[in-house]
Amino acid sequence: MAMSGGSDDGSPMMEMNTTPLIDVMLCMLIIFILSIPVATHAVNIDLPAPSSVPQNVVLNPIKNKVVITQSDVILWNGTPVNQNQFVATLQQAVAMQPEPELQFQPEEFASYETSANVLKIIKGSGATKFGFVGNEQYRDFAAAPKDVNATTTVP
Repeated sequence: MAMSGGSDDGSPMMEMNTTPLIDVMLCMLIIFILSIPVATHAVNIDLPAPSSVPQNVVLNPIKNKVVITQSDVILWNGTPVNQNQFVATLQQAVAMQPEPELQFQPEEFASYETSANVLKIIKGSGATKFGFVGNEQYRDFAAAPKDVNATTTVP
């Protein structure tokens, strides 16, 4: 392998050797790619499998509604509860016979983290009658979201 140290007249080579620079940049790129956390956070919820066979089920008229507000307040049937009260109330509801239906409805701008924590608590409680309600308000994705901070002025 032949290397040139410049021209034949003995003058120094004026071009910068970029090979080490490129090697270092490629190594840093690989390190950065490997250090990026993988965004795989998910809340797994076991949903019932659909069946075409109609079942004669006696409906329980008792329903408990859990709402997450925009200010991260948990409402149990319209009453604000903290996380410990929510766990205790949920355990009482799950222990009832027949078990009441638990309806979950976060508000439009509710925190994802709070909603995920509440869903995790519900899943850990062993509740078997659970449903999401109020999703019809998000049916039209093309519509512009409502701005809750907008004010209307009348001329």
